[in-house]
Amino acid sequence: MVQGVSRQVIVVKSPDPRFFEQAIFIVKEDAFGKGASAEAVLKEASRAAEGYLRRSSGWRRVCRKIPAPAYAAGGALAATLCWVAALML
Repeated sequence: MVQGVSRQVIVVKSPDPRFFEQAIFIVKEDAFGKGASAEAVLKEASRAAEGYLRRSSGWRRVCRKIPAPAYAAGGALAATLCWVAALML
């Protein structure tokens, strides 16, 4: 079902298409009423898209590639080292 609602949308093309093609932002109705220019809203949308791209790449991507058993083994090793250090003191 389609309702008669009209929204303003900003589409930001990705600077690096390996991750996503475009980001779509739905602009609040009162965004331009608060004195923001179209250029300022577009810059904010671009900044938000670039920030998401930076957050989603890097260390988090590396951590996702490590299998769960490796995390479990690392935790068990760390706990063992803590017990050995506590017994030595």
